[in-house]
Amino acid sequence: MDSIGKYVSQKISKTRWRPVSSASLQQPEMFATGSWDNEDNKVSLWTIGDHGVASMEDEFEGDTQLLCEIKHEGDVLDLQFLDADRLVTASSSGAVTIYRHHQNNQTLSVAHRWDRAHHYPCDNAPCTGVVCNSPEVVSVGEDGRIILFRADQTGVLRTIENADSSTIHAVTFLRTAEVLTVNSIGQLKLWDLRQQSNEPAQILALTGDRVPLHCVDRHPNQQHIVATGGQDGMLCIWDVRQGNIPFSLMEDHSAEMWEVHFHPSNPDHLFTCSEDGSLLHWETSSSSDTPSFLQSGRNTSIISRSAIAPAGGNQSIISVWLPGDSGKGHLETTHMLPCQTLSVNSLDVLGQCLVCGTDGEAVYVNRQVPV
Repeated sequence: MDSIGKYVSQKISKTRWRPVSSASLQQPEMFATGSWDNEDNKVSLWTIGDHGVASMEDEFEGDTQLLCEIKHEGDVLDLQFLDADRLVTASSSGAVTIYRHHQNNQTLSVAHRWDRAHHYPCDNAPCTGVVCNSPEVVSVGEDGRIILFRADQTGVLRTIENADSSTIHAVTFLRTAEVLTVNSIGQLKLWDLRQQSNEPAQILALTGDRVPLHCVDRHPNQQHIVATGGQDGMLCIWDVRQGNIPFSLMEDHSAEMWEVHFHPSNPDHLFTCSEDGSLLHWETSSSSDTPSFLQSGRNTSIISRSAIAPAGGNQSIISVWLPGDSGKGHLETTHMLPCQTLSVNSLDVLGQCLVCGTDGEAVYVNRQVPV
């Protein structure tokens, strides 16, 4: 089944599946989107089930339908579900907001907002990323701050001032009390929130040019394995236990990589999206002797440069996530979208369902992801 597009009349900056119980075999049916660069930005909830909102005009059963939406001050720069009923946004206004979904009447309301959580002395600073480990929420911003909140408290638990002299672009939990941030000079910084020190416990960086890193995700089972993507479109795999440079560098995007996600239950599969309009599925494979880069017939026009080893023929850098851990196979990449011209800004994958949002004012849903 190919990805099905839905025109939503707004540029989508972020999209996330509503979590489902890991104990159940249920596939997700609801996702959230946040918009940017619109006159009025919104947080919206959508369903791909019926939820009582289907109409005679539906093109087919399972068509994406709007459940509810609420106005959002500023661009939505990040969006994460705290639990099944609450979601958290990062705003270009500097605010961190928790929204509650009321399922009885399908509405969204503001549960709490920390205005100007991120700021400069005389102006707001964009809040660029949030990550949730309920009830805790961590935010990062252009002001170089890291802020720890609790969803059940109105105050701020902790602020790490001057955590970075450059913009922090994204954050993820590495372990319960440890977060990892990426910044605009190509560094990963590991922070232990149990320590009162305002210094990182570890710094990792690419050698050579300081290419800004835009996104980060942690392997769901092996917490020392981390994937990042940045301005050069390069996918980097790191082992935070081993030194301060990445183990693997893989090139298949021709512009900025905006998001990277390991599949949460099958992490041999990884997904990335880019300013170049592509959405890639990376899959470890042991079925061939050489790396194979695949594309479906509909997607031939989005390849703008070949995914090969750099000059010099060093094939060793194109490998499964970590040589020695899972390095017995190779990587294949598959394009998941029809020909795109505008940026794919965000993606999320859960079970066999994948959703992405674009600058083309559309969301795409695929409910048969081969994982």
